[in-house]
Amino acid sequence: MFPTTNLKSFMLSFLMLGVLFSCKNEAKTATNPTQDNAGTEEVEKQGQAFIEDDGSTPNVLQIAIGSPDHTTLVAAVQAAELENALVNAGPLMVFAPTNEAFAALPEGTVEDLLKPENKAALANILKYHVTAGNYSKEFLMKFKKLGQANDQNVTVEVVGDDVLVGGAKILASVPAGNGIVHVVDKVILPPTE
Repeated sequence: MFPTTNLKSFMLSFLMLGVLFSCKNEAKTATNPTQDNAGTEEVEKQGQAFIEDDGSTPNVLQIAIGSPDHTTLVAAVQAAELENALVNAGPLMVFAPTNEAFAALPEGTVEDLLKPENKAALANILKYHVTAGNYSKEFLMKFKKLGQANDQNVTVEVVGDDVLVGGAKILASVPAGNGIVHVVDKVILPPTE
């Protein structure tokens, strides 16, 4: 049998553990904003992409979100869960296809890519539109190819005053806090091997 002092010590330790665990559970219950009164949970998006910041230069994701011509691109980024990747410090060059560019794909392509089971394929296509760096359209004229975020290369061509990246013409460029957004007229599809 335990001596009385060891038993008291053991009981006191056990009581302290109980108090600590109950405090921890109360804190989780009191501060968990994802639970409603019915006990159901909703998914809370986390990460740097979901922090509101009205004081700094918009990042590449915020520029796309604010553009009425890029709603399909934003929906695709959200479906692929790449929001946080587009708000990192960069610098990033995003070749952003317009809604018209997505609409020019064969019928049903966008809807099919937005399905959860095609998340990896969608992410691969979207990463093929992102390059490390912050180069103007004019500076891009010096390149023959770029290494994209999906670990594949895309060709760069100059036709007159136009710069084509993977066959997509740069229509406009918007500086961002973490890089630059080049608006393009086509969805750039990675080569299949």
